[in-house]
Amino acid sequence: MGYGGKQRGEDEEETMATDFFWSYTDEPHASRRRQILSQYPQIKHLFGPDPFAFLKIAAVVLLQLWTATFLYNASWMKILIVAYFFGSFLNHNLFLAIHELSHNLAFSTPVYNRWLGIFANLPIGVPMSVTFQKYHLEHHRYQGVDGVDMDVPSLTEAKLVTNVVSKSIWVIFQLFFYALRPLFLKPKPPGIWEFVNLIIQLALDVALVHFWGWKALGYLILSTFVGGGMHPMAGHFISEHYVFNPDQETYSYYGPLNLMTWSVGYHNEHHDFPRIPGSKLHKVREIAPEFYENLDSYRSWSQVIYMYIMDRAVGPFSRMKRNLSTKSLKKSE
Repeated sequence: MGYGGKQRGEDEEETMATDFFWSYTDEPHASRRRQILSQYPQIKHLFGPDPFAFLKIAAVVLLQLWTATFLYNASWMKILIVAYFFGSFLNHNLFLAIHELSHNLAFSTPVYNRWLGIFANLPIGVPMSVTFQKYHLEHHRYQGVDGVDMDVPSLTEAKLVTNVVSKSIWVIFQLFFYALRPLFLKPKPPGIWEFVNLIIQLALDVALVHFWGWKALGYLILSTFVGGGMHPMAGHFISEHYVFNPDQETYSYYGPLNLMTWSVGYHNEHHDFPRIPGSKLHKVREIAPEFYENLDSYRSWSQVIYMYIMDRAVGPFSRMKRNLSTKSLKKSE
């Protein structure tokens, strides 16, 4: 793989990078997908929806909404504690369910996935399901492409977040950066589905406040916020594509939290085969282990957050970027 820009070496271990890692090759997943399928065509049998996705999502949505109503009269301290140690796991699970649905992995008919995404969105408290899909599919198609992949931090973020304190603050608020970055850097005009998502979400929020008070809604918002910040499950935001090894731009996680996150930790496998649901991604590694066993991977998302904050050479600049090639342009036409 060709790459340029700032690279880590012995003389810069303690120095924060001042530029992104720049690659002069295409992203690695399409070529690896072709190689794997040529050797293991049976992997195609894993493509298609997860038949249990609806039931799993419905169970989490109902449990989280019930918890919100149960806490309507609790103290704010109790709400915060329950939000961090319980609700955060449920809401992050739903965020990753929405990620799964953005790839149409619950139903064969795309519109059903969109409706289920709006339903999964309800306990998150703010509408994001429809908008997320628009930007996330670009992240897959144009991984790391400058000005297109909004998963990559902005230049402003990278220049401001340069030490342990600022990185800690960035991690706590990373969900805001993740959500607001595309709206500032590459805004897309809202369509009818964004308005449907907004209206249904507002209806749920208003109903919660009307019948159970602000604390019920506050619990949901807190669950979303703390679950996307300094939280073990939020480690996947950093582990997936932040470059700790300049020869690799996507990293998998093979720890126990995959059970609660739709196996998003199998991230190399997911980018190689986005049409395979999370429940089957482990089978890709089992079928074609030689393609993954030599790649760097993680066992702890909490450790990834710690490394990101404490390693003075790592920060928002630690992402692979590439320019949009003529080949990519032709694909998009």
